[in-house]
Order: sequence, then C-alpha cells, then structure tokens
Amino acid sequence: MPGDQPLPPSLMDSEGVAKLDAASRERLETMVGRVEEVVGVDHLIGVLSGEKSHGKDDVIRCYVGFEPSGKAHIGWKVLALQCKRMLEAKANVMIFLADWHAWVNDKFNGDMDAIQTTAKYMEATFRALLDHPPEGEGPGELRFVWASTVMESPDYWARVLRCSKGATLAMVRKTFTIMGRDEASSDHDLSKFYYPAMQAADIFEMDIDVAIGGMDQRKAHMFMRDVASKYGWEKATCLHTPIISSLKASGSRMESFDHKMSKSDPTGALLLHDTPEQIRKKMRKAYISPDDPQSPVYELAEHIVLAEFGEIIVTPDPRFGEPSTWTSLEAFRDAVMDGSLHPLDAKFGVADGLARGLAGVHTHFNNDSALLDAVTQLTNA
Repeated sequence: MPGDQPLPPSLMDSEGVAKLDAASRERLETMVGRVEEVVGVDHLIGVLSGEKSHGKDDVIRCYVGFEPSGKAHIGWKVLALQCKRMLEAKANVMIFLADWHAWVNDKFNGDMDAIQTTAKYMEATFRALLDHPPEGEGPGELRFVWASTVMESPDYWARVLRCSKGATLAMVRKTFTIMGRDEASSDHDLSKFYYPAMQAADIFEMDIDVAIGGMDQRKAHMFMRDVASKYGWEKATCLHTPIISSLKASGSRMESFDHKMSKSDPTGALLLHDTPEQIRKKMRKAYISPDDPQSPVYELAEHIVLAEFGEIIVTPDPRFGEPSTWTSLEAFRDAVMDGSLHPLDAKFGVADGLARGLAGVHTHFNNDSALLDAVTQLTNA
C-alpha cells in the first residue's frame, strides 16, 4: 500500500512520540496515519517504546468486531485496509465475530444457525480481503474469535455485570447507535441494554491493546474507557476509521450517521461481490456536483482507492478525453469542480479502482462459492 500519512499535530507534540526510535515511530505512523480519530494513544506508544502490552508481553493485540448479518458492503474495505496496516506494523489482528451480539440485535430474526453460517462466510471474506496472511497469535498474524467461544467463560459474565453496574438506562440508550438503532427502539427488549456492556467486556476479557471501529462505534469505545476508569482497568487505545456515505448522500455529514452506507439500501450501497460492471452502474448514479466539495465519490477515492493504490486512473471514452492519473484527492476534486474532469469520468475512475481492489475477493469466491451461496440463500429467504 502507499506510504503512510504523517502523524497529526496532536500526536507529534506527544512526549512519548519524541522518545520513540525510528522503527517504532514508523510502526506508529503505519497504525494511526490514516484513521479519523485516535483516543488514548499513550498506551500504544508505551508498548511501542518497550512497555508490556495488556497481554503482559510485547505483542500488540488489536481487534475489530462484526455482527454476522449478511453480505459485506464496501465499508468493510476501509476496515480491512486498516487491518492490513496493523498487520504490516506487526500487530496481531483479531476479527471478532459477534454471533451472540447479532442474536441480541435480531439479525436473521434470531436464527443462530443463519448467524453462524454468515460468520463462516465473513472469515472467508476477510482472508481474501487481507490477502491470506499467516494466522496465529503472534505479531503480524491474523486470528478469528467468536463471541460464543469467549462467552463460555463465567468470568466473562461477571465482567458484563461489572460493566453494567452504575450505567443508567439513559446512558445505555445513547449507545444504541452502535447497533444501528435509535434511543427509543428497544424498551421492549432488555437484552439490548446489555449490548454495550458485552462489547466493553469483549475488549477487557481478550486483553485488547487497540480497539478498531468506524466512527459509528465511538460511543461504545468511550463507554468502555469510562468503565475502565471506574474500576482501574487497563484501557485500550481506540482507532476510529471514516464512515463511507450512501452513494445517494449529499450535503453535510451529521454525527447521527444517517448518511452511512447500508446494504439494506441496494441502490445506495456497493457490495464486495458486485462485478466491475455492477460497480460502474451503481457509481453512475452516485451523488457528485461541481459545486459541492462533498461527495461519496470523494470518500471512496480517499479512503479506499488512494489509500490502497495511491492513484486513481481515469480512462474516458477516447472521443471525449485522454487517460489521466491522479495521486491526490485535492487535485482530483479540484479537476471535477473546475470542469477539467467530467463527473462521470471521475465516478468511473473510482469505480475501476474499487473493482481492482476487490479482484482477490472475486477470485476466492469464484473458486469456492459454497459460503457465499449459503449467505445469498439466507438473505433472499
């Protein structure tokens, strides 16, 4: 992948960063250089400088959790690229398959067999997205952990109760956006009020050093850090990645994440299994305006295509222009806004870059389609 972004000024001024040697500083830049927000970076810097990790060794353990709920959309690619960077920086990367969390959140109407079939599909998908890295518990290795395995421990449920103690109903309701729900949606279902405590307990029980999630997971991570402060538990560093908007989204981006791409809206979402032709067809209808610096096209360009390849290659119809290559979002956007790059050509350039980055996923499932076929059947039922 292209070189990492420099550390933001808030981290550059950190006393801990100044004490890191060149190799450790490079690892830090790889880990945090392209995220939208870093919370509690001191722990990560400490481990890079030689302090023990939460696992009482020198392995930096990071995790990102997913509810098995259906086919993957392009937003997973943002998280997969972040996981790739963590692997490159010799962190251990855990994909946490939150099967019981999905059950609490009514995915597949609570059909645990369907949820767990989808979890197996997710394992295959992430192996392909991450180019089949070595698997294990060491640095630079990938592992998969299921919630149903972690929950077999009685210590886990004691931890959930401790995380719940002192949390008011009003406080918990404010975290419901992590489930894609509004605050008034779940008064009829007590299990959903345990969801934030379960998510916090996951992080503590697995000795996680770095919790990764989209910006929509920020409330859950802040809840976890508040609980840690209460009990004197060790806090994970939190890395929050950008949210990709629906292809139809326009205007300012709101904290509610109502603009977020969702696979439940087929016309506004790109799926990882869309063919290059399907991606172009959907991108043709994506919002972009020469008068507006905000567009889902620019988000996809910045956070996926440029982040993965360092370039956007535009190949217009020869009757209307010459091929061009863009290596910065600013130049790409300026060209659309000043009229030197047609919006449709910009859309197709980004579409082709997305398809290029999904070639490995398509190859994997073309060779072995059983899990994808099973999830397709479940989602079409």
